[in-house]
Amino acid sequence: MTDIISPEPPVIRRRHVTAAVIGNALEFYDFTTYAFFAVQIGQAFFPTGAGGFMSSEFGSLMASLGTFGAGFILRPVGGIVIGGYADRVGRRPAMMLSFTLMGAAILALALIPSYRAIGIAAPILAVLARMLQGFALGGEVGPTTAYLVEAAPLKSRGLYASWQSASQSIAAMVGGGVGVVLAMTLSVANVDEYGWRIAFLLGALTLPYGLYIRRSLPESLHAPDHLPHYDSQSAGFWGIVRDHFRAIVIGLMILMGGTVATYVLNYMTTFARTNLHMGASQSFSATLVNGFFGLAASLLGGWLADLFGRRKLMIIPRFVFLFSVYPIFLLIVYQHSTSALLFGTAALSILLNISS
Repeated sequence: MTDIISPEPPVIRRRHVTAAVIGNALEFYDFTTYAFFAVQIGQAFFPTGAGGFMSSEFGSLMASLGTFGAGFILRPVGGIVIGGYADRVGRRPAMMLSFTLMGAAILALALIPSYRAIGIAAPILAVLARMLQGFALGGEVGPTTAYLVEAAPLKSRGLYASWQSASQSIAAMVGGGVGVVLAMTLSVANVDEYGWRIAFLLGALTLPYGLYIRRSLPESLHAPDHLPHYDSQSAGFWGIVRDHFRAIVIGLMILMGGTVATYVLNYMTTFARTNLHMGASQSFSATLVNGFFGLAASLLGGWLADLFGRRKLMIIPRFVFLFSVYPIFLLIVYQHSTSALLFGTAALSILLNISS
């Protein structure tokens, strides 16, 4: 345990919580924006036709989505490495580290030349940058969530912790808004050629601001009197897994269900563009709706969890979500309209985020 960790519980004000939430939203914007522009990124790094190396548009999209998936390979590693760093040194240094890594990765993605410019190096660099994003985000969620819970009054922990999910919805809402603005101001060809890079550069430009607000945060990690050997690393990683195996497995299953569902919703823009053949502005509006209703539902769920307990809020909406996904997608495909797309997205977003 280092001197950075305070022996007394720190005073954390609402403005500090707000700063932590903003930083988390900025980092999730950097990570999830890729999903909104998967089609355009596929055309840049996995092109078809003359000078390309993919045999079909479908193959290009799958390669792009595969690169998006590469970001999840190192998320558990980032969670363990940076999470352990947060327990040894403090939440604030860990959050600053993850934010810096994420900023470097999104800047790299924005500036990597296309396949037609540098050949096979382009997709290789894109995959590496995406994996760095995954490592950074894996190390972001744990320390930020711990910070929110440690900052919360005892009776408001659910509401405070819900800002983790709410900040992700803010990121989706901003990403969808950026997509709509780009689609309305640029031609389809220009969005495909360089518009997606603008969205990434906007994320990279937030790096100095994010670092500034996180530097001002007071440390939330402290050593309580009843835990004289507070250092969670003393038992070692496998010792912690052994002592808390059941809780870890249950927690992973809960997070897995929520994460898979989250990225189904983040895929809505690509689904609308490639499967429903809707325009860019209509497609991006699905992400905007997802973010708006996700934000409201997350905070409502956190408030209800403080009133009625966590268990019911985690179980009931998830079951309803599970049995609603298929009929809602059937409705969207059958109706093939913007209103059906937005209604289905809003309904699924509410069910998912109220339980998060």
